[in-house]
Amino acid sequence: MSSRAPSQLQPCPVGILMGVLSGPWTMYLLWVLSTHGATRFGALRRQIDGISTKVLTERLRMLEQEGILYRHYEPTVPPQVTYGLTDRGLELVGILDQLNSLAQRWYANSPQLRRREDAS
Repeated sequence: MSSRAPSQLQPCPVGILMGVLSGPWTMYLLWVLSTHGATRFGALRRQIDGISTKVLTERLRMLEQEGILYRHYEPTVPPQVTYGLTDRGLELVGILDQLNSLAQRWYANSPQLRRREDAS
């Protein structure tokens, strides 16, 4: 056991990353971008059933600030804004694929998960 005082503890990179990724809708948003590629705001909102415009905007801004996704603005009428994964965001694709495989197995073998979906 370490004798360091709490103020001397080093930050935990895993905890910091999990803090970024665990926000509401964040992982699902990353999953949509990883499977569909660069996508416009309206299409993201339609693909993520139940997300509000406010929360989607907050998640996109946070992920852009973290360097996980990029925002491309096209000054047309109406303006076109497209979001996609950066190189940093693309590093998450393998993890997202593994989570998808796990989710598919759990869903196939879990009546509780299927009932949860039926209730929504």
